[in-house]
Amino acid sequence: MALKSFEVQNVKCGGCANTLKKSLHDEFGEVDVNLDVMPRVITLDIDDTKINTLKEKLRTLGYPLVTDELSTVQTLKTKAKSFVSCAIGKMDS
Repeated sequence: MALKSFEVQNVKCGGCANTLKKSLHDEFGEVDVNLDVMPRVITLDIDDTKINTLKEKLRTLGYPLVTDELSTVQTLKTKAKSFVSCAIGKMDS
């Protein structure tokens, strides 16, 4: 495993960061979310074999990687999901 950083889309605030940290913790451990840069960056200790799993999990939360190639419909869906994830993150904090 190695500490790696990934640029993610649709992360707006602390609510989004809270959702990312809580949702990824069980499978990936501690996750750092840098809200001071654009695009936002998450950093975690991850094995290369789990990167695709991380990508899929991020998409389901509405926060795809910047490098993900999404169709227009997928882009709209992930943005909508990110608003729900953000609201959940704000309520859980």
